[in-house]
Amino acid sequence: MHRAVCPGSFDPVTNGHLDIVGRASKIFDEVVVAVGVNQSKNRLFDAEERISMLREACEEFPNVRVDGFTGLLTDFCRSNDIQAIVKGLRAVSDFDYELQMAQMNASLAPIETVFVPTSPEYSFLASSLVKEVATYGGDVSALVPGFVLERLTARLAERAAAPA
Repeated sequence: MHRAVCPGSFDPVTNGHLDIVGRASKIFDEVVVAVGVNQSKNRLFDAEERISMLREACEEFPNVRVDGFTGLLTDFCRSNDIQAIVKGLRAVSDFDYELQMAQMNASLAPIETVFVPTSPEYSFLASSLVKEVATYGGDVSALVPGFVLERLTARLAERAAAPA
């Protein structure tokens, strides 16, 4: 069985993420969407919330499962019998960083990295941008699944109402 991982923080999951996951699901027998759990990073959504949103978002892909991981991605891959890492590339600047990461990962474990170019309609899309635009009331409804938009809007409202 050819198994791949699509790793990320997914804070929150976007339509761009789902495009890459869906395309990977057509190439590999199984795709694991691996949510990086790093307690030291300040996220809008905690790990369980991100995993829950991804599970809902990936329901349409029968060969995709969602899991969380801490530590090195290569260790997660080894323990889950994963042979490939799938990374979406939006721009040349992504490639510079991701190539270094792929080479580092290959030095740590026998795992290949597969680069998938982002679909043109998502080439600008990043979770950080979605959060920033939504924070200032911009319309991000075409950039995330509807249920993610609801949770994002609610979380931003909670944060705005919280005392400083």
